[in-house]
Amino acid sequence: MAIFPGPNLSKRAQQAAIFPYLLRNLKAEVPDHIWGVDITYIRLRAGWMFLVAVLDWYSRYIVSWELDQSLRQDFVLLAMHNALKQATPQICNSDQGSHFTSTSYINLLKEHEVRISMDGKGRALDNIFTERLWRTIKYEEVYVKEYDSPRTARRELSRYLHFYNEERLHQALDYQTPAERYFSGKRST
Repeated sequence: MAIFPGPNLSKRAQQAAIFPYLLRNLKAEVPDHIWGVDITYIRLRAGWMFLVAVLDWYSRYIVSWELDQSLRQDFVLLAMHNALKQATPQICNSDQGSHFTSTSYINLLKEHEVRISMDGKGRALDNIFTERLWRTIKYEEVYVKEYDSPRTARRELSRYLHFYNEERLHQALDYQTPAERYFSGKRST
């Protein structure tokens, strides 16, 4: 038996609204131009938690994140509410999963006049920066540790995500941290 959860985290409700992918041939030029949002599994010694993150594509800065033991809609809405308290993107991209096609999520973005973009079905590369974030978090943090409890996972992920935003240099960002790129870009716009 595999040591990871099964597929289908991103199933949408049949009646859910689907939005077109708006990012083809579009490059994030400034902070808060494009955000990506997604959910991933976090392995514990006995079980799983779920991490949602809102990522600024220009700077790779994690604007907001939440960790939860269930896949209830609340933690996704909380992450997006917290992100929108800090800034408002022009476009927010997600997959077509039920969390991102829910009426409450769609209405939240519409209330803030955010254009909604959704990956094509089975097109993980449409949200490449967020997928790369998951790879980084898992290979640099999650896979090298064995979280014994949700409390330990929360503490260690909080520490790592602070490091990722504030200290970890990114080659793709000319060896700046995501926070440096995000906040310096906001000052120049």
